[in-house]
Amino acid sequence: VQLQASGGGQVPAGGSLRLSCKVSGDISSINVMGWRRQGSGEERELVASISSVDKPNYADSVKGRFSILKDDDNNSIYLQMNNLTLEDTAVYYCNARHYVAGAWTDYWGQGTQVTVSS
Repeated sequence: VQLQASGGGQVPAGGSLRLSCKVSGDISSINVMGWRRQGSGEERELVASISSVDKPNYADSVKGRFSILKDDDNNSIYLQMNNLTLEDTAVYYCNARHYVAGAWTDYWGQGTQVTVSS
């Protein structure tokens, strides 16, 4: 499984960005896809995820502002980020997860920087 993320950049507080992630390889094995982020000096954290049956899950900090979308025709997921705040500044990683034999296997795309300025 390979993931190619794009769409990061710099935006003023209150602005919007849309991240994209194209997935290739054995996508039929994927159970969950999503986005995680890592701020400077912080641990990587879940932002949003979506299951194979299109059930979304969001971190409390982004609920009501971010939306995760899955496009099965194009093997892609997107993260629409609205009303961005300084605290959203981080490197965002596209993530795919495969669950088998009681364990998760994670696949990662390259990070894309999101910088929110005041």
